[in-house]
Amino acid sequence: MELVFFYDPGCPHCARIEAFLEEIAPDYPELEVVRFNVREPKSREILERLLTAYGVELGPVPLIFVGDVALIGDTFYGLEEEPVTLFGRAGEMALEEAIQRAIAVNAPSPLVRAKGIRGQDLAEKLALPAILVAAAVDSVNPCCFAILIFLFGTLLVAGRRRRILPIGLAFLSAIYISYFLMGLGVYSAIQAAGVQYYFILSVSILAVLMGLWNVKDYFAYGKWFTIEVPQRWRPLLKRLTASVVSVPGAFAIGILDSLFLLPCSSGPYIAILALISRTTTRAQGVLYLLLYNLVFILPLLLLTLGVHFGFTTTARAETWRSQRLRKLHLISGAVMFILGVGMIVALQLGYV
Repeated sequence: MELVFFYDPGCPHCARIEAFLEEIAPDYPELEVVRFNVREPKSREILERLLTAYGVELGPVPLIFVGDVALIGDTFYGLEEEPVTLFGRAGEMALEEAIQRAIAVNAPSPLVRAKGIRGQDLAEKLALPAILVAAAVDSVNPCCFAILIFLFGTLLVAGRRRRILPIGLAFLSAIYISYFLMGLGVYSAIQAAGVQYYFILSVSILAVLMGLWNVKDYFAYGKWFTIEVPQRWRPLLKRLTASVVSVPGAFAIGILDSLFLLPCSSGPYIAILALISRTTTRAQGVLYLLLYNLVFILPLLLLTLGVHFGFTTTARAETWRSQRLRKLHLISGAVMFILGVGMIVALQLGYV
């Protein structure tokens, strides 16, 4: 259950309300406080939608929305038939009563009440398709395929074909878990910091630039620099991967390799994190991250099963990867460019 809290960093009354919410937090573990700095342009856009949804006018901070109750300064709307102004401890008790009422009826997030105003519902509907497309493109990036093919090649040369499946699954599990946790950390930091607007704008511009640079690699691969694992890292990465001889070792190397792979696969992921930080609740965001990373490792899982059961070989897989390397950069670049431009347009229109 969400409480939406608009604050001004220099407001002592906001600080007292913040301290009160932290004090009662252990008593209401189901309560999630969503904070917005009223000085940020995007926060004001969200506030306008909420004021319209609750039928109240703008007033002094703090501004709080929970269940059917809106607190504007010291005045409560929806707590009684008529607006009531309460100060100090009386106001805190009234706020806690509003929280209890909202929990008792399992009230939806106040942000849901603002849904549909200025295209918010459209952004939420487009979030899932954007996640699936970005994850699908990210999943066929050349870096992950190269590492997995090298890993399997090392096992085959060492005569350890039977170890391909358990070691491959351990390796992919490590990548899945580490990418999910990194994504969750970034997602949580964005929401907690309340700087989503500027972060999304920056990431959107970065997505456009990275998309154009990926497209460059289709026409001039290797010129200047390429969005892949840097050349100076590759010898070390190969030595680490070649050392894998056990399932625990594969899991540990998978976590370490995921850090090396960030330059190759972080673009679409960060863009999606920026998008869902504005359009989802925390529970939805976690589910979307789980889905994204499942799609991300799916082709690698198919490759693992294919090599294990003999449907393909590492040589054929490497030939496929090499022949399509430029096309993969083109597709990835086009998707990132479209995603970045779309997010910038949505920001300007107030859709996210």
